[in-house]
Amino acid sequence: MTLQTVADRVGVSRMTVSNAFSRPDQLSEELRKKILAAADELGYAGPDPSGRALAKGRTGAVGVILTDSLEYAFTDQLATDLMAAISTELAPTGLALTLLTATSGETWIPARDVPLDGALVFSCSNLSQSVDWLRRRRLPMVFVDQEPVDDVTCINIDEFGGARAAAQHMIDLGHDRIAIVASTGPNLRSPTEPDPESKYTNRERMKGWIAALEAAGITPVIVPVEHSIQSAAAATVELLSGPAVTRPTAILCYSDTLAVGVMQTARRLGISIPHELSIVGFDDARFAKELDPPLTTVHQDVVAKGTEATAALTDAIAAKAAGETVTPRQIVLPTYLVVRESTAPAPVAATART
Repeated sequence: MTLQTVADRVGVSRMTVSNAFSRPDQLSEELRKKILAAADELGYAGPDPSGRALAKGRTGAVGVILTDSLEYAFTDQLATDLMAAISTELAPTGLALTLLTATSGETWIPARDVPLDGALVFSCSNLSQSVDWLRRRRLPMVFVDQEPVDDVTCINIDEFGGARAAAQHMIDLGHDRIAIVASTGPNLRSPTEPDPESKYTNRERMKGWIAALEAAGITPVIVPVEHSIQSAAAATVELLSGPAVTRPTAILCYSDTLAVGVMQTARRLGISIPHELSIVGFDDARFAKELDPPLTTVHQDVVAKGTEATAALTDAIAAKAAGETVTPRQIVLPTYLVVRESTAPAPVAATART
């Protein structure tokens, strides 16, 4: 079944049939209905989308390149909120959303092989092969939670300031035995000179914590974990199993997700939160205020981040189609500490326990 078959049935040109599907404003409503009815009767679904994309030089899709598995986009609450904001901003444009991982096979490289009009690069290494391929394709890009670069619009949050505020909160409460449960990635032996291949968010949060703690003369215990509740819970058992006189009285967590694992471990070990252990997360995910006790955390506006990034990308795509250029921007959204019941003054009696 072809476009010509429908044209012959109705007695019009192939172009007229094509317009009925892709440019309805070019036809009268009566003629368009007649053509669509004939197509339905003949079982014709319309022109091939790939052929239309080739003719227009547009695919009608934008990609989101994720450093983690696609499962992350559907299971992590912060990631789902970000994707929802992106989808909402894209809806009026008619552009479809394609999720891609930054990982590549031997012959299949998503950033190279998937048809896209542009891409949001989310929390990937700047040395990623995916970023390199997007640059080679000269696709419009916007970076989200990435190391800022001069030639790409970058949407970030104040990671450093948020982490520093979290650490300072613990210091102000009198804590001096402080641990950091960090997502793997930074060069933990030298946080101020981290591995350039690690994630931007990991490095900036580590720098913020260390800046406040070093100024107070505090050397933290740093525990690197994979980014999951289970990994955080397992890795912090040893951290919290020592005598009360030596174990941390405060723990700074890379994310609210990791904070959940730390809280679960403390509860299993019979350690009271916040009377014996204070915990601060990062992100202010929707579940943070529902925890027991509600979690003190650093708030970031993930909806604003997704909205800003998507608007910048659609502007860049439109500019490219019009033969225009867009001046890249560096946008840093604010963060702030939300104090809830998971933190309290350092326990005075901690040194008396064994």
